[in-house]
Amino acid sequence: MSASIERLGAVSLVAVLAVGLAACSDNGNGTGSDPGDETTTGAEGTDAGSDGNQGETAGDPVEITVTTFGTMGYDEGLYDQYMAENEHVTIVAQNIDTGGNARTDLFTKLAAGSGVSDIVALEEGWLGSVMEVSDQFVDLRDYGIEDRKDDWLGWKYEQGTDAEGRVIGFGTDVGPQGLCYNGPAFADAGLPTDRDEVAELFGGADATWEQYFDIGRDYYEATGRAWFDHSGFVWNSMVNQLDEGYYTADGELNVDDNAELRERFDLLAEANADGLSAAQAAWDWNTGQSFVDKTFATFVCPGWMLGVVQGQVEAGGGGPDTGWDFADVFPGGAANWGGSFLAVPESSEVKEEAAKLASWLTSPEQQVEAFNVAGPFPSTVEAQRILSENPEPNPFFNNAPTGPILASRAEGVVAQFKGPDDSLIQENVFGPPLQAMDRGDLSGDEAWDQAIQLLNDLVVNN
Repeated sequence: MSASIERLGAVSLVAVLAVGLAACSDNGNGTGSDPGDETTTGAEGTDAGSDGNQGETAGDPVEITVTTFGTMGYDEGLYDQYMAENEHVTIVAQNIDTGGNARTDLFTKLAAGSGVSDIVALEEGWLGSVMEVSDQFVDLRDYGIEDRKDDWLGWKYEQGTDAEGRVIGFGTDVGPQGLCYNGPAFADAGLPTDRDEVAELFGGADATWEQYFDIGRDYYEATGRAWFDHSGFVWNSMVNQLDEGYYTADGELNVDDNAELRERFDLLAEANADGLSAAQAAWDWNTGQSFVDKTFATFVCPGWMLGVVQGQVEAGGGGPDTGWDFADVFPGGAANWGGSFLAVPESSEVKEEAAKLASWLTSPEQQVEAFNVAGPFPSTVEAQRILSENPEPNPFFNNAPTGPILASRAEGVVAQFKGPDDSLIQENVFGPPLQAMDRGDLSGDEAWDQAIQLLNDLVVNN
């Protein structure tokens, strides 16, 4: 255990190391990228060879490297569209599987002083760490973002602004949460399958976690099968829903004596003890098979997770007939999980062109397109309006109008303050005890105590 905590502390300290290394940052290959990890989208191009935005000439051939993660919806056509409209640009795209791995990749390269792409996606869960080294990213006010300030939800724009007022990120998506459920699995237990009736079953606007778990107990009694995939994702949703999570709004750690957190943890532990967790491995789900064979019946779904669900079902050999649906309800009310930004590092040699591309990718039109392709819900007001007023059915989710549902779920969502170690606390402090609890190796009390010990070790190592 002590060895894993030392690694945890080391990852957290990468941000500190990066500050000292910023002055000697150099791209090495002239593009701020690691060519060994990339695939080129489109034809071969050449780097403009400029320093920042000095010497860039419109129309000169330029290569822009981009690192994203998860399902952001860019590589299914938007990159090609941009290159077709800007023939001097070649986009070299890398996509990392998860936000956690993307965090490690970014901070490792910042600490090394090389390898960061010209555009890099930042996840809101580790934005607090990024803000500690925000001077390593360009101030986008120098590249016209203030002209677009009113495009975004106010809180989203503020999230991308550091303590000195520098704006370092073009907002991509936000993560309002609805409930994914498997209709045939519900039918097996005699539960309603119509999405409006499902929303009513859980309590509609008054839905609670207690009610969610109680219905899960009824489901388990009727079928003998698990209710949700694993405790980690449910716990993350429960934490994100609070006004203050692992940190107070003032940036103080807020875990050990947080009665709201402990109350929710105990609810989850009781549900786990009653057999409601399928104890799945996060981001695996038996290579998607568990989404197909009714291993679990419900799944917490921010907008970006819709693309994950579809990908997992297809990986498991299923399709729309597997029966997944999406309901306009969520236990405990409005919740936000995730949401990202596109930033341009100071190490980029093509800052102006990179900022143009990042701005274009996050415009309302492109946010709508990315949603239609992969499900990340827009952070711009106009894109949200377009989706809410156009109830296009999603054939993969039983023709659910996912756009209007997510617009409804976004009402009342306000960003929670994320401290510098927020994502580490979620993944490395609570992750292992929750996994052990899922396996039956720890009781709820034992899992909580282990999480607090891991947290204390993290604080000591930092």
